[in-house]
Amino acid sequence: MTPRDIAVKLFEIAEDRKAKNIRLLEITDLTVLADYFLIATANSKTHIKTMAEEMAQQLKQNGEPVHRIEGHGGNNWMLLDFGCVVVHLFLPEAREFYNLDRVWADAKTVERDGSGALLEETV
Repeated sequence: MTPRDIAVKLFEIAEDRKAKNIRLLEITDLTVLADYFLIATANSKTHIKTMAEEMAQQLKQNGEPVHRIEGHGGNNWMLLDFGCVVVHLFLPEAREFYNLDRVWADAKTVERDGSGALLEETV
């Protein structure tokens, strides 16, 4: 899978699992950390955990295992590092506190067009 394929798959899993305020940021030109950040808000700690488990399981089935997981154990956030894509799952108050949307404001946002396809938009 290409980095974009992985990012799109993770975006779709977040949507399917009812995450809120999902943002997919293309950060290739801004950092060597990853090609994409996916930022999403969950309703509860359990919601974060089940979303993270689903992401890890589905990507592993596609030959892309998660390299590292941070924040498990009942925190208000969780990070899943797939190498080229880093997923940030937050409870609302943690997302507001860390404010990654502002920190990475120069990133390109990948959004859906009218047909549902994901397109890159320069922000």
